[in-house]
Amino acid sequence: MKRWYRAGFVFCAVGLAALCLAAEPAAITSDEENPNEVRPTGVPHRQHSKSKSAATAKSDSDATSSATPRPRRTHRSTAKSRESEEPIPTQTVPGSIPKTGASSVIVINVSNGQVLYEKNPDQIRAPASTTKLLTGLIVAESGSLDRPVTVAQVDTFAEPVKLNIKPGDIYQRIDLLRALLVKSPNDVARCLARDNAGSIEAFAEKMNQRATALGATHSHFVNPNGLPDARQYSTARDLSTIARVAYANPTIRSIVCLPQLVFRYANGRTRELENTNKLLKRLPYCNGMKTGYTEAAGKCLIASGSRPGKDIIVVVLGDSHSGVWRDAGNLLAWALWSPSTG
Repeated sequence: MKRWYRAGFVFCAVGLAALCLAAEPAAITSDEENPNEVRPTGVPHRQHSKSKSAATAKSDSDATSSATPRPRRTHRSTAKSRESEEPIPTQTVPGSIPKTGASSVIVINVSNGQVLYEKNPDQIRAPASTTKLLTGLIVAESGSLDRPVTVAQVDTFAEPVKLNIKPGDIYQRIDLLRALLVKSPNDVARCLARDNAGSIEAFAEKMNQRATALGATHSHFVNPNGLPDARQYSTARDLSTIARVAYANPTIRSIVCLPQLVFRYANGRTRELENTNKLLKRLPYCNGMKTGYTEAAGKCLIASGSRPGKDIIVVVLGDSHSGVWRDAGNLLAWALWSPSTG
């Protein structure tokens, strides 16, 4: 009788455990698609090319603008992008320089500016939203980041990637700067530029002056957001020069490392903005910096990484949707861990 009782108890316990496991909800990954979300500049979008508008396909992001809360899983969110399924290595074979598919690449040591690897580093390229790193640097260097900024109507004339700030809204500079470098909205870039210099044209002059002063002499800028313009161009070498100075700026460093941030609109509504740089969540040693994408530029990424005694910046321009993360991740790992890089 006791033996039967024990067997029954075990059977019930096993059955209860099975029921609990069956009832446990499936985890929802953070990489699910939200068609209503402001999607990030420079981050590959899932392959739904048939549903994209022409404006979106040519934009500096695969985004539509909306401030609605993230909805639950939809039938579209079950699709997985190629790049989300492809693992990014955390280290490479010491001394083995990774092969890349990007058109132009440079890897530098931040401490002394030494070039560790280069591939067409002086090729003239469209910089896309990596431009915003220079925009952010100028704003940060100008100071008075607690100063209020009133949004003007002209600031909102930036398609298609917008945070939807409204004319008359008032924000602190630092809040707009954080949104700029984390989520890359074009209306915020225009707002900061106009606030800083009085007009987009005047700010572009400041951009060119600052770039020249830094030694980025093969670049030219006409807008603060990197939207397509034949007169706006740079090189991987110039962008690494700009990035190295930005890396040394404590304000910029404190922002570009954020995986996400909460943005509070003027009306009190809040929205969580996810960083466009996917490497921040995939590689523990990645600590910034800025993404970019247009059809003309291809996928672009300025990525920084650090380990004790070594800081590295990688610039990858003209890459593919999936290749940009793999290439930048491989190069960061190689440069940080390979004995040959010092």
